[in-house]
Parts: sequence; structure tokens; C-alpha cells
Amino acid sequence: VDEEEFFYSRETGGTIVSSALKLMQEIMAERYPVNEWNIYGAQASDGDNWNDDSPVCRDILINQIMPFMQYFTYVEITPREHQALWYEYEQVSETFPSSFAQQQLVSAADIYPVFRELFQRRMVT
Repeated sequence: VDEEEFFYSRETGGTIVSSALKLMQEIMAERYPVNEWNIYGAQASDGDNWNDDSPVCRDILINQIMPFMQYFTYVEITPREHQALWYEYEQVSETFPSSFAQQQLVSAADIYPVFRELFQRRMVT
């Protein structure tokens, strides 16, 4: 899918989030040695994902990405109930409570407060 189609197509279909996380892990491993880089990640999504892919995403984050991250944030953009991906990511948050955070955006008014909360300076203890 080219950039034009990705951003402007009205087609909807199944999203497989794990493919993006696998690519992220590959790029981290190939280009950013953890002894030389502080690595941060962010994901924003409507939360729509194939249900059987959501546990795969959780496992990739827990086992292949989060051990090398300084901080990772997930923002779910939906006025509806949380999607399956949200609940899988709650397990990531429990495993990495100081370096993984997630928030929901329900409306445009939430954008600034949510991002301010996610990226506020935290004191290291």
C-alpha cells in the first residue's frame, strides 16, 4: 500500500498490528544498539486489530521490544469501549509499569491532556 492509499482510502479491513511491531523490533536490532541509544516508542490506533493478533502483539512487546525500551506509550483513539488490543496491552503495562503507559482519546478535547500526561517529565527514584 502506498502513502496515498494508506491515508486517503475509504476501504476498511483487518489490521494486523503485529507486523508493525515486528518491523519495529527488526529496525531496533539492526540500527539502534541498546548500549548506544535510548529507545522510545509510541503507537496511536483506533484499537481495531484481528482478535487473534492482539495476544501476538502483547508477546512481541513483552519479549522482544519492551526489554530494550526506555518508554513506550499506546493511545487508543475511540469513543467506544476498549478493543481487544487494549486489554492485551494492559498485561504489558503490568509487566513494565514504569516504562509502558496507555491512554484513551475519546474526543479531540482529550488530545492535549492525554499527551501531556503521557509525556510529562518523571523524576527517577
